Amino acid sequence: VHGSAPDIAGLDIANPVATIASAALLLRHALGLSGEAQIIEMAIGKTLAAGFRTADLGGIGTPASCTTMTQAILDRLPS
Repeated sequence: VHGSAPDIAGLDIANPVATIASAALLLRHALGLSGEAQIIEMAIGKTLAAGFRTADLGGIGTPASCTTMTQAILDRLPS
């Protein structure tokens, strides 16, 4: 997905989207769980559509931290 980025370690500014999307790919392609993968991908899409962006993605408003972005995606998963 990406490197370790030691220069930003502990700063809570990394973008978690690719890692979360990789989990969806694992579910779909390795475990045959396409429905579960789609749920994760939809949560990512809804989060981005709601305007959440980490600093590397830019956009309008205050950039979300790694923690905030992750929680925003989790909040959009069905319970």
